[in-house]
Amino acid sequence: MATGRDDGVIFEFISVGAYVKVSAIDPATGIEASIVGDPASGETALRRAALRKLQYVMEKRKTGGRP
Repeated sequence: MATGRDDGVIFEFISVGAYVKVSAIDPATGIEASIVGDPASGETALRRAALRKLQYVMEKRKTGGRP
């Protein structure tokens, strides 16, 4: 398990069999989003995907569930 911070976002990497679960957490709000990906994609690509999902979830909550 590895954790790290980028621009105030906390990332957590957990290996699950042949895949890796990446969680992105906004420490200010406690909102979390997770993805499951191929470790061969690389840490940078997995972080980007998790961050995009976190931004999507935060925007969706801000607009009351409307995209």
